[in-house]
Amino acid sequence: MTRLRQLGVTDSKALSPERRECLAEAIEAIALSVGIGTASVAEIDRVNILQATFLAMRRAIAQLDSPPDLCSVDGNRAIPQLAIPQRTVVKGDRRDLAIGAASIVAKVWRDRQIVALSERYPGYDLASNKGYGTAKHTDGLVRLGVTPEHRMSFAPCREAIEKRQLSLGAPSESRAVE
Repeated sequence: MTRLRQLGVTDSKALSPERRECLAEAIEAIALSVGIGTASVAEIDRVNILQATFLAMRRAIAQLDSPPDLCSVDGNRAIPQLAIPQRTVVKGDRRDLAIGAASIVAKVWRDRQIVALSERYPGYDLASNKGYGTAKHTDGLVRLGVTPEHRMSFAPCREAIEKRQLSLGAPSESRAVE
C-alpha cells in the first residue's frame, strides 16, 4: 500500500485521463493480480445496474490468480453471493488505496472500450464524453437512435427514442387507465 500512496493513487475521477493511464500501468505492474469484470447491456437491462455491478465485481474477482483474503467494496453494500470476507467503504475510491487503484484500472479499461465504440458508432461524441449523458450524446441519440450498446433501462435513452419518433413523425404509443 505504501507504493500506491507514493504513486498518488486516489479517486479516478479526480485525475486527468493522462495521469490515470500512467497510474493504471504502474498499478498493473505492481499488483499481484488484476481482474476486469463486465456485465452486458442485456444483463444490465434485465437485472438493473446495481445487480449488474455486483455481477461484474464477482467476475473480476474470479479472474484473479487467487482469491483475496478480504474484498474492499466501494459503497455501503457488500457483494451478494461472494464467499470472501468483505468490508464496505463509502467513498472508498478516495479513502481506500486498494479501491482507488481498482477504480483507476477499471476507468482506464472502460474509457478504452468507449473510445473503440466511438469508432464503430460515430455521431454520439463518445470519445469525448465517454458515454455519459452530455448534450452532444443526447443529440446523437435523438438524431441517430440508440445503438445495441445503449441501455434501454436508462431513462435518457428511452426519452431520446420518443423524441426521435416524434421528429420522424412516427406514431407514439399512449395508454389510458380507468
